[in-house]
Amino acid sequence: MTAPVGPARSSELHPRNSRPIAGFQAVVARLRRLLLAVPAIAVIAALLAPLAHASSTQLSIFEDDTALHDNLAGTLATIRDLGVDVVRVDVNWAAIAPDATSRRPPAGFDAINPADYPAGGWSFYDALDRLARQDGLTVLFTLTKPVPRWAEPASLPAGLPYSIWRPNATDFAAFVRAVGTRYDGRYVPAGQSSPLPAVHMWSIWNEPNYGQGLAPESADRGSVVVGARLYRALLDGAWSGLMASGHRGDTILFGEIAPHGSVNGGNYGLVAPLVFLRALYCVSASGRQLRGSIAAGDGCPSNPAASRRFRAQNPALFDASGIAAHLYAQGVPPNRSFNDRCARGDSPSQYADLGSVGRLERLLDSMNAVYGSHRRLAVYNTEYGYQTDPPQPRSCAENSLPVSPTTAAYYLNWAEYISYRNPRIASFDQYLLADNDLYFATGLQTAGGVAKPTFAAFRTPLYMPDTTSRRPVSLEVWGCVRPAHVDGVRQVQIQFQRDGRGAFGTLRTVRITNPRGYIDVRQRFATSGTVRLAWTDPATGTVYTSRSVGIRIR
Repeated sequence: MTAPVGPARSSELHPRNSRPIAGFQAVVARLRRLLLAVPAIAVIAALLAPLAHASSTQLSIFEDDTALHDNLAGTLATIRDLGVDVVRVDVNWAAIAPDATSRRPPAGFDAINPADYPAGGWSFYDALDRLARQDGLTVLFTLTKPVPRWAEPASLPAGLPYSIWRPNATDFAAFVRAVGTRYDGRYVPAGQSSPLPAVHMWSIWNEPNYGQGLAPESADRGSVVVGARLYRALLDGAWSGLMASGHRGDTILFGEIAPHGSVNGGNYGLVAPLVFLRALYCVSASGRQLRGSIAAGDGCPSNPAASRRFRAQNPALFDASGIAAHLYAQGVPPNRSFNDRCARGDSPSQYADLGSVGRLERLLDSMNAVYGSHRRLAVYNTEYGYQTDPPQPRSCAENSLPVSPTTAAYYLNWAEYISYRNPRIASFDQYLLADNDLYFATGLQTAGGVAKPTFAAFRTPLYMPDTTSRRPVSLEVWGCVRPAHVDGVRQVQIQFQRDGRGAFGTLRTVRITNPRGYIDVRQRFATSGTVRLAWTDPATGTVYTSRSVGIRIR
């Protein structure tokens, strides 16, 4: 939105001995007046922003399995109050499967029938499904490991860290069909009187390019990406299971890829996501279909006739709603791809984090084109956040690359702005509500439940791409009242504190029309100071504010 320039005088609209200025002439006249008032660059920026192709309806996704398992109702209530759209949860195969530690499934077990699974394995997911619907939240189920022992090979490597080794894709397809049947909106569990709410959002496996989630990852010094071959079979099995259980029109995502890694992940390491995806699509680094021994090792078609069948045989790669990606780059600003001393041995040019998401988008398009598809798959960010110090010190060995809590809040808002501006990115994610000191300190709260600066920053984002100007000028103010659709908030104030001293005053009240609570306007500032957003919960009268952003007018 451009800054108002004030009403034109009638003599300007109706010059003597001429007709009223209209259409293009009126635009030219207005531009002339603007050019006299402010620098030309500022005028051009004002006319171009906000961008027309921003992802203004991107979903807000939240994930914290530990918090949900510990306190389901309370965690869902907090997520709802934060204004989140989607809650993502891992559906762990071995947690539901019968006799998960046995070499064989129970005699007579019908793997596609949800009633043949122990009722206790479903209880958490059933409760989550019902409570989330009551709270107005969409559920995203990620169907993933650990794998029941009877769905792995008879012989396993010594020291296997998790139940992840060469899972049987046929068994997985049956499991996915059972899950899909249970959450098709018609299934009534034994002892209950009403059907479970339907789930319409799914993703397949978590971080299949990471050997702690699917193994082995690579062989022959990385020339063969075994994990991609395994994942392709799992993905096809899951797709068939969801189609058979009535979820053809649902949002179905593949990938859930970890953002970093190397060419050679070995059995349990990380394979760089772009390397993994090329192997998944059977495409070489030069952009051509794989052939010869490498194609055979990756389970790819090795002749032209087989290649022509590849697209039809792998519908998930071409017909899915999008790719799920964990776009975070710990310890660096969101516009940069992660690359520092902790990444030795990795392949930064093959990363897929937010700072390099363009590479991921171009690769997806080119691989689809190889098989005659013109799909431009959406990118769903399904895991994101910033570790903070405290509580975690920097440690490459522990994958801990923290920033200060204040910097984390700044980066979080900046990252969401970048996502909003990218029409291919369909969601923004926050990973963890509370810090897990033994795992990942990306929470909005400490492990003890104390809000970090990221809590308010996530609830009410604010980002200003330009904060310095040589004279009074209109600056872009982007932000969001995330709970707007939950609390019925219809407006937000842009507030200003002159020269960083004294009380904040309201410069402007902006009407919220975006369904996700976003605003993107230009505001004129005459002097240096501090900017923030403020809004009032109409039910409680509580006033909430964003983080503050300093601006300098020279």
